[in-house]
Amino acid sequence: MVQEILDVLGTTFWMVIGIIGIFCLYLAVSGLCYFVHNLYNRGRDKAKGYSSLKTVTFGDESSVVATRAASIAAVITLFLFWGIATGSKILPIGLPGPFVGDTSFEYTATNAAGDTADATVFVRIHEADNKDAPTPEVSGDGGLSFAKSDVILLPERRTKIIKVQNNDEGGKEEGYKITAVNGQAISPNQTVPFSDGEVFMTSKGSLSVRPATGVTMEALYLPPPELVWKRFGNLWNNGYLGVGLWENVFWSLIRVVIGFALGCLFGIPLGFAMGLNSWLRGWFEPIVEFMRPVPPLALIPLIIIWFGIGEQGKISLLFLAALWIMTIAARSGVSGVSIAKIHAAYSLGATKRQILSNVILPNSLPEIFTGARVAMGVCWGTVVAAELVAAEKGAGKMIIAASKFQLTDIVIIGIIIIGIIGYGIDVMMRIAENKLVPWKGRG
Repeated sequence: MVQEILDVLGTTFWMVIGIIGIFCLYLAVSGLCYFVHNLYNRGRDKAKGYSSLKTVTFGDESSVVATRAASIAAVITLFLFWGIATGSKILPIGLPGPFVGDTSFEYTATNAAGDTADATVFVRIHEADNKDAPTPEVSGDGGLSFAKSDVILLPERRTKIIKVQNNDEGGKEEGYKITAVNGQAISPNQTVPFSDGEVFMTSKGSLSVRPATGVTMEALYLPPPELVWKRFGNLWNNGYLGVGLWENVFWSLIRVVIGFALGCLFGIPLGFAMGLNSWLRGWFEPIVEFMRPVPPLALIPLIIIWFGIGEQGKISLLFLAALWIMTIAARSGVSGVSIAKIHAAYSLGATKRQILSNVILPNSLPEIFTGARVAMGVCWGTVVAAELVAAEKGAGKMIIAASKFQLTDIVIIGIIIIGIIGYGIDVMMRIAENKLVPWKGRG
């Protein structure tokens, strides 16, 4: 138990170190871009507008407007990191990739009579997507010695065991063994490097050849941008598993919008009721606070039992994902209304209905819009799980199906599309917020 905890802490420590390193590198690029941006804008007129009239802006959220140049540079930097890490061929420079081509190494064998002889293993490493690479030819067979040359063909980054004793005279006799690779002594469970990789001797005396992998990531884990783009074109034209790409996206979008709309339809009135009535707040608060931390994924078994595997179950899961967020956002909006504004409205003779419609509702809208943006993001994150429930169409279904066949490029395409659509919806909600709540952050 103690050792397991120590292992977890050790793993966490190195994760933190890695995250800090990547984040610092990303910030360094950001600082360089910031310096170039300031040089470019030096001497130009400063931005005008409402924020330019303020004398104090630090701590004022309404004065912090995203610099579009920074957003563009950030996206370009992410793609550059992606291309460099995966050895993309569209970049002029990059990290050392895996070895591809012809190489060889020599081994020294000793037979049962105690004689030694050398032979060569010719190795051809081909690209992972090249299934028709020809086998290399053997040049020389070791002459009259008992050790004979061998050939091996394997994909990049892969390991293959070759039993050279099967090709050598007397290789299966007791006492036969391999004693050296490229003149360096080797024994079971030891590794000897050669020019383009390494050779490991197994416990049974066979040789396991592993070519140099470089420092770039394998396409199985993260394919380069050009392969993802190529797959995107294929999905655009042919779809996946008989369903078009945009048909999958459309069905996911419909489910998210309906689930989110239902969450707003019931969550906002419930939040207002809890914020305005002590009895209703005490009545519903245990339910809301109990369900709020429960992840939507934990509800999938119940959703299947209650609603089956049809659309009702998927939409219900998305509805529950949005409901509690919108309830808490509306309740927080009501609770955050300045009491001075309420008293001022009462002193002017306003009725409760007028206070609700002209004071409480307008001042609650900023919190409601913030909750709506969070709820929409949670719904997009939940739609993948919702479409696990026997969905035939949907971006989440496409991602899950592709992951079963290790089609990482399709998984990445699905993630990018979901992210872009989610970001687009968030931008539209910001625009609507600016139009409907122009007083946000202005008292």
